[in-house]
Amino acid sequence: MIDNGEAPVHAGRPGAGVPRDRVAGRLTEDTYAAADARLSEADARVASRYPGEPAGRQPVHTVYVPAHRYGPGLLEDWGAQAGAIFAERGPELGLDEAIASRVRRKLAVEPIEDLRIDFEDGYGHPGDEAEDAMAFECGRTFAGAGKPPFAGIRFKSFEPATRRRGIRTLDAFLSGLLENGDLPPGFVVTLPKVTAVEQVAVAAEILATLEKAYGLAERALRFEVQIETSQSIVDADGMVAVARIIQAAQGRCSGLHYGTYDYSAGLGIAAAYQRMDHPAADFAKELMQVSAAGTGVRLSDGSTNRLPVGDAVLEGWREHLRLVRRSLERGFYQGWDLHPHQLPTRFAATYAFFREGLPSAAARLRDYANEADSGVLDEPATAQALAAFLCRGLDCGALDEAEMPMSRARLDAYARRA
Repeated sequence: MIDNGEAPVHAGRPGAGVPRDRVAGRLTEDTYAAADARLSEADARVASRYPGEPAGRQPVHTVYVPAHRYGPGLLEDWGAQAGAIFAERGPELGLDEAIASRVRRKLAVEPIEDLRIDFEDGYGHPGDEAEDAMAFECGRTFAGAGKPPFAGIRFKSFEPATRRRGIRTLDAFLSGLLENGDLPPGFVVTLPKVTAVEQVAVAAEILATLEKAYGLAERALRFEVQIETSQSIVDADGMVAVARIIQAAQGRCSGLHYGTYDYSAGLGIAAAYQRMDHPAADFAKELMQVSAAGTGVRLSDGSTNRLPVGDAVLEGWREHLRLVRRSLERGFYQGWDLHPHQLPTRFAATYAFFREGLPSAAARLRDYANEADSGVLDEPATAQALAAFLCRGLDCGALDEAEMPMSRARLDAYARRA
């Protein structure tokens, strides 16, 4: 095994051992310097805009809870409901026991990885006085409640009718939170229904202003953008808006989250056909994927409103399993869940995906590191993808470190290699 992970120097290849003055060619230093000078601005721009995969865990889902349903026992309540329905109906899914046992453990220990307290569509418009009070109270409760690794709020959009209300809600929530505790790690807020890139720029400015007002560290506040309007995919000038959205966020955008139903409705797709796997959804998500690649901005798929409840538990679970697996295969490692009964299949689909891929990924990365003649010639980029796959599997609880072909530190180094 090559400890430093670097490509080897092959002493027997053509040119090895030949004096440099015999192979250097006829170009002078001026030519090299001119090329560097011509490309220096482009080099700086690429390095700034494409820093690569960020360090740290990405949650496998975001749980969406209307603000008026949020309370200090929410995590325990969701875990208990999910655990109960999985104990009652889970055997009907026919899961491998190794997967089922991991799901049971996850529901008991960490049923929610990312929580979004919703003050937008899920909350409505109760009036300023009521929303002010609710935002402050949710912030106060959040300060003292158990928290998942990632959490935050979704406020109303920066469209004219709701802009001031959205900013005011965020301010009130932070007031309730920071008067009773500290800003937790993994805190993120959601900007919905973007119809102009300028809304993203203003959101970044508002967060900077809030940091100063509350004495927070610079860039302590980050946000994700929901891609749920046609204007956030292609703007009025025919430009790819989603790429411009990332730039307008001034380094504060942590994620792009696809909004299944608003986006579909905005395109005129009939309600019966609004779904995560509609061709229009795939088109939007592919543009998201291309625009975000290498930028450090992570992606999340949307949600399904077909809930596994009542007589439709098994049907809903099977549909959710299919959709989560489909997202994973397409490189969307996160999605939105709307009900406690969706948690078992979120984790079951995710764990099955990573466990099925473990043997091949571990063997290929080991062979790559050892320069083994395995019959598969993987490129450095593929080794990076293999390591990233294994890191994600570890982060979500699908895989164990004892199953890895190398240490976690070496996996991380491979996964974020430029």
